[in-house]
Amino acid sequence: MTTSFLYQAFGIREQECTRVRYEDNSIILEIQTRKDKLVCPQCKSRHISRSGSHIRRIRNVPIGSKQVIMNVKVQRIECKDCGCIRNEHLHFVHGKRSYTNRFSRLVLSLSHIGTIKDVANFLHVSWDTVKEIQKKHLQRNYGCPQFDNLEYIGIDEFAIAKGHVYKTIVVNLLNGQVVYIGQGKGMDALEGFWKKVNKNGVVIKAVATDLSGAFISSVLQNAPQATLVFDHFHVVKLMNDTLDMIRRNVYREEKDLNKRKVLKGTRWLLLCNGKDIFDDRYKSGRLENALALNEPLMKAYYLKESLKEIWMQIDEEQAGKVLDDWVEQAYQAKIPQLTKFANTLKAHRWGILAWYKYHISTGKLEGINNKIKTMKRQAYGYRDQKFFELKILAMHDKNGSSDKCVVLSKRISW
Repeated sequence: MTTSFLYQAFGIREQECTRVRYEDNSIILEIQTRKDKLVCPQCKSRHISRSGSHIRRIRNVPIGSKQVIMNVKVQRIECKDCGCIRNEHLHFVHGKRSYTNRFSRLVLSLSHIGTIKDVANFLHVSWDTVKEIQKKHLQRNYGCPQFDNLEYIGIDEFAIAKGHVYKTIVVNLLNGQVVYIGQGKGMDALEGFWKKVNKNGVVIKAVATDLSGAFISSVLQNAPQATLVFDHFHVVKLMNDTLDMIRRNVYREEKDLNKRKVLKGTRWLLLCNGKDIFDDRYKSGRLENALALNEPLMKAYYLKESLKEIWMQIDEEQAGKVLDDWVEQAYQAKIPQLTKFANTLKAHRWGILAWYKYHISTGKLEGINNKIKTMKRQAYGYRDQKFFELKILAMHDKNGSSDKCVVLSKRISW
């Protein structure tokens, strides 16, 4: 096999093939460096002597359906100029890996269209080999997210083990890139993030988060200059949970079997958008019947519908009046669950109205969380948590091809 073929097929330019043999479904190439190309691996001097050798078995890209295995004769070189004694450097393989750089690139290309198992079976290598190549690539390209232009961030958590084990993610809302992953969902989960923020001299302008006390305290303590914006979808979700709690209590306390039948199965009708229901005569009629049976449930439902008006005003001042009026109506309803929610709304009034200054939300994070769930489901979970985190960091293109998400329209489509 000529040196030209080695270069054209495998990108090998300094070695020669001394023998070719065939074993089962494999092509075995005996490779060694040409004498005129042997140099000191440290100072590049040619004033050297050879002091032994050993054989390295290295996988290369296949030829057709045949595996290509190279038995490379690696010379041990003693330099007469610098005095070092080291093995020669092989330009086509990195370090002590058992596969060439070109083989690694082939694995990464195939990984775009197949699972780790698919790629491993196609190339006749182990699952661990493919995963190792992927992990090294992810670490090299996505292991250290850039903190450039990090002004608007979103913070949220997601469960990784049936709701008992959590991770916290921080997303750059200007481009949708995950810039940090912390363990847990408390203040400790964000300690590493704030250290990186201070190290890089980053000044955060606004933070979108839910009503988590741990996240709020962490932001106020580490970025006091930043404006906290409480995500409106989380506020509405909390109200939906309150309404559902009231529905369950009403159903449980109702003694009339006929009334219980009317109330049963109304959860979806109560929680979905009113405009979606009233387009359907049957559904709207069923909801009206359920509300007519119980005044507390009716009050809670219409308060749920009117809550969205807070984010549909002209300015912050008008929105504040709507919010205060809503809280007063909730108090007047004298429903314990509603009173508790109204207290929460009142306590977080400043962060809710901050949306009028910075139109940001955690909507992008919810989309990322859905992608994470899909990724976990397709892989049947991840034992290697570092590999899992690298996959999350790589979900966004570093070149910024992701759609921007920081500025929402002032009018929200509910």
